[in-house]
Amino acid sequence: MATKEDTRHWVGFDLGGTKMLGKVFDSQFRSLSHDRAKTKGNEGVESGLVRITKTIHKMLDRADLKPKDIAGIGFGCPGPLDLERGIAHSAPNLGWENVALKDHLEDEFGCPAVILNDVDAGVYGEYRFGVAAKSRVVVGVFPGTGIGGGCVYEGSIMRGATGSCMEIGHVQVAPEGPLCGCGQRGCLEAVASRLVIASRAAAAAYRGQAPYLLENSGTDLTKIRSKALADSIAAGDTAVENIVRDAARQIGRAVAGVVHLLGPDLVVLGGGLVEAMPKLFVTEVNESAKKRVLPALMKTFEVVPAKLGDDAGVMGAAAWAQHNVDTDAQEEA
Repeated sequence: MATKEDTRHWVGFDLGGTKMLGKVFDSQFRSLSHDRAKTKGNEGVESGLVRITKTIHKMLDRADLKPKDIAGIGFGCPGPLDLERGIAHSAPNLGWENVALKDHLEDEFGCPAVILNDVDAGVYGEYRFGVAAKSRVVVGVFPGTGIGGGCVYEGSIMRGATGSCMEIGHVQVAPEGPLCGCGQRGCLEAVASRLVIASRAAAAAYRGQAPYLLENSGTDLTKIRSKALADSIAAGDTAVENIVRDAARQIGRAVAGVVHLLGPDLVVLGGGLVEAMPKLFVTEVNESAKKRVLPALMKTFEVVPAKLGDDAGVMGAAAWAQHNVDTDAQEEA
């Protein structure tokens, strides 16, 4: 029996890291318009919401669409969230606390809105449109300023009762290790995030062990970003390479624990560090994880780099909005 053609449009928004990216999609998730900007640290709630609202309206104008043409909005956001009520309890990159994002978006645009963790959005994007399209259980690990994780299980984002889960960055991998920003010691973020890698690389440069990095980036952490680290390694700074490989092995240690708990068939590595050094990260994480899992599990999973880059989060957010709208419609039928 013929089905009615789907002509709906969707908005995806990704507020992760230091940037905000929004896109408008047609029913086949082809991009119709987009907008990108840097987040402003400690931006006020009112100012931030106004900027997000204006950005979405601007994208709709570019796509020659009105708010009534949008079937749903998906919004990926970092920090702890109340997924049921659509509240961002804390958005560290904006200085927000307890912001009712879902209510604001629905009031402004008159369509359903769904809020989700930004890494969950990225993993779901890879599941729907990227490297994880045929996976039954996919786990994503995205090292950056922190280390985020997400899991898609049989087509749905794994989550807790009210909030997101998969906080792999706060799994302890080094008992009595360095102090983490969360207040605990030895978390994965405390030994393997880009901030930690950059700090260790800066120390190596200061000691004269990384001459290329010292000459081109100095010891300023704001300048030692993913590309700078990759260029340093390519130029022969072995001290930096050892630091990055050690961090990747620590990620593999945490991945092994996740494999034992969830049995994923695919582990996707994403984020700027992985994009800059995909072979290094995939090799080290894969070898480290497989050394630590039960023999029976060694061949049950594959470690791969993400495919979609920045598009993963924004496409995943929009697709998750579609998933929720369609699920709600089926339950009401």
